[in-house]
Amino acid sequence: MVAVQSVERPTMECETEHFLMAQRQLDEIALEMGLDHELHERLRYPKRALIVTVPVRMDDGTVRSFTGYRVHHDTTLGPAKGGLRYHPGVNLGEVSCLAMLMTWKCALMGLPYGGAKGGIRVEPWKMSPGELERLTRRYTSEIINLLGPDKDIPAPDMYTNEQTMAWIMDTYSINVGHTVPSVVTGKPVSIGGSYGRTEATGRGVAFCAKRAVEHYEIKSKPPTCVIQGFGNVGAVTAKLLHEAGWKVLAVSDVFGGVFNKDGLDIPRLQAYVTEMGKVEGFTGSKKVSNSDLLELECDVLIPAALGNQITRANVDDLRCKIVVEGANGPTDPEADLRLHEKGIPVVPDILANAGGVTVSYFEWVQGMMHLFWTEDEVNSRLEQIMGRACDQVFEVSTKTGLRPRMAALRIGVSKLAEAKKLRGLYP
Repeated sequence: MVAVQSVERPTMECETEHFLMAQRQLDEIALEMGLDHELHERLRYPKRALIVTVPVRMDDGTVRSFTGYRVHHDTTLGPAKGGLRYHPGVNLGEVSCLAMLMTWKCALMGLPYGGAKGGIRVEPWKMSPGELERLTRRYTSEIINLLGPDKDIPAPDMYTNEQTMAWIMDTYSINVGHTVPSVVTGKPVSIGGSYGRTEATGRGVAFCAKRAVEHYEIKSKPPTCVIQGFGNVGAVTAKLLHEAGWKVLAVSDVFGGVFNKDGLDIPRLQAYVTEMGKVEGFTGSKKVSNSDLLELECDVLIPAALGNQITRANVDDLRCKIVVEGANGPTDPEADLRLHEKGIPVVPDILANAGGVTVSYFEWVQGMMHLFWTEDEVNSRLEQIMGRACDQVFEVSTKTGLRPRMAALRIGVSKLAEAKKLRGLYP
């Protein structure tokens, strides 16, 4: 861990392992940049954090209470932007970590947003659609003072989706007395969503994977990849890389994975998953665990499931040439350094999975203008912005010798630091 000159302060509730990992990344690049100490100190903690109790009447008539969070890391460049996740592992530290990463992601991509994140500690798979709706609407009511198209714009994340966003939009709109489509992104197209938003994160990951293979001059014909996670991000990434002629050797979901050394038939696999609900048992494949999948030999490894999957315990067993992070925080700091030592570049999460927030920005703009684009226009604009960001990160990494994660952070933190200096400190 990089030593940081800091005043003595009490431990904050958000200082969990997840949050400290994000802080260490900031500390490392701040030291390399020679970032002003006071500016650095301001960036190390969230601007604001709200913890709420969310009481829900269950289908059996009982009332259960859940804990919800919404964190704004920074709003210097614009309103707070970030996803909402439903998961039993949600806590203040995780949400604060992800909000900080969103700040760097938005700055890196040149979006006029600050970073936010939200979540509810819940097992959504054990709830009925009616219970999920009541949970969502009550949570929205509890955090409504933070929300608004010029204040905080949520989006889907783990175990939330278009329907969740529709409920939030409706609840907010009822409370303010008129329809406000731009209070959320990732909602259905029929109520102001954007074409291309559902596939945006996976499309961005696939784009970065192809760009990385070109930049690092991987000679395989065709390139091979392994994808951990076959939800929205992993499945879209697999589909697009398969269509591009890549060989997708293995994929996995929460139940386990499947492997075929000659490449999986992704369209057939997607049809199988639609019917069976999991990848396990797919014809023409061998069973592989989520942990063993990470160690398969391939050109590009794409962790697109949960965080903290590549660690000091398994990093030396990886046999890929490039890692492209589809998930948020899948590589811990020690593993990240070790991969660099081994000559395995990591395309970081704040670049690789930024397609989602980029098209969310497009959706927000379209909603504010009441002027909507075609899917081809959306995808074309996405590739333009992703291409520019990839080029900037690879260029800075090549010129400075920084690993790609630090190069991406340097670009994002530099933009935010300049903005903070220009705006000053009030009062």
